[in-house]
Amino acid sequence: MAGPVSPTTAPVAAHDPHTRYGPALTLLASLFFMWGFITVINGTLLPHLRSVFDLSYTQTTLVESVFFIAYFFASIPSAKLIERLGYQKSMVLGLLVMAAGATGMMLAASIPSYGVTLVMLFVIASGITLLQVAANPYVAVVGRPETASSRLNLVQAMNSAGTMLAPMFGAYLILGRSKSGTAEAGAVISQADRLADAHSVILPYGLVAAALVVLALVIARFPLPAMGASARRLAREERRKHSLWSHRNLVFGIPAIFIYLIAEIGVANLFVNFVSQPGIANLTHEQAGRYLSFLWGGMMVGRFAGSAIMQRFDAGKVLAAFAIGAFVVVTFTVFAHGPVAMWSLITVGLFHSIMFPTIFTLGIRGLGPLTEEGSGLMIMAIAGGALVVVQGYLADRFGLQASFLLTALCELYILFYALWGSRPTHALPDQQMG
Repeated sequence: MAGPVSPTTAPVAAHDPHTRYGPALTLLASLFFMWGFITVINGTLLPHLRSVFDLSYTQTTLVESVFFIAYFFASIPSAKLIERLGYQKSMVLGLLVMAAGATGMMLAASIPSYGVTLVMLFVIASGITLLQVAANPYVAVVGRPETASSRLNLVQAMNSAGTMLAPMFGAYLILGRSKSGTAEAGAVISQADRLADAHSVILPYGLVAAALVVLALVIARFPLPAMGASARRLAREERRKHSLWSHRNLVFGIPAIFIYLIAEIGVANLFVNFVSQPGIANLTHEQAGRYLSFLWGGMMVGRFAGSAIMQRFDAGKVLAAFAIGAFVVVTFTVFAHGPVAMWSLITVGLFHSIMFPTIFTLGIRGLGPLTEEGSGLMIMAIAGGALVVVQGYLADRFGLQASFLLTALCELYILFYALWGSRPTHALPDQQMG
């Protein structure tokens, strides 16, 4: 097995039959688990902050917007940092940045401060961005190109495992230990209780920070195979011969990621408030947080199933089928009432499951030596999650249930991308070692 990646390490071919990728992919699955876990803690953190700081839906979703704005600002610097440090050192640094942000969340809770909370969520998201820019293309290119979507879906299933466990973690350690989290809908929370509730964030983020530091130490000492030559940046003079914008699958894939994130984050972060309503499931926030695990559990099941399905069927056609399913169940959510509306929203997780990894691999297909740059742009598009604030505005203006019509529109664009926008043009051959 090749030694650790560094700026001077000679890259191996994109798919070397003599290199064992299984152990490396197994370890990298832990990265996918951790950033999924931390991202989805926001699903229980948002209703908590809404109560502690007495926020409107617009202000609540603005918290999530700040988190995802980091993807826009940190993606290109992350790509340049990876070029300078190498993939392995960059992954370690990303974990340490996340740990620093989690530690800062403990400070924000002890003050408590809404402003410091926003800053620390931005720091955590910047670390996740660095991991995303490094790990997603790494998984996509180490192996046979025709199974890239299947492989990334399989590893992303561990991301979904993190997202499934995070709501239970957050519901127990944040919502379950706070007055606002266990109160009935509409209950009045005193200022003293709000202050005490703010401190419930300290323990869970302390545990997260410790886990991130341990994982960083493990990654730093593990002999990861080097990234293939097909995914390394071309020399500046040779780079001028090629244009990323001649690749239709990338041009339409960037907005596909952007728009998909609006849908995913809107569903996840308004779920607790939605199902807590008397006309839907009439639950406390703590109880609703536990049901959120079913939504993310559906994503995990869908990714395992999608990985197997895409071994036999075209990834674009599978993506189209899942987009149609998502549109149908979101429409049920908008017009149904009671538990039916809750369970239809939970089912969205199953259909969203394969979307990110499949769009990502379809978007960088045929980029050859431009893969690294294309990957950076695709990860930058995760900033679409910041526009969840638009759904927050719609919820304040037209009602929370009606705001999911925005999600339904997002699913239609994913269907367009699956059927036409993902077809590659001007595909480049993979480069091999020379």
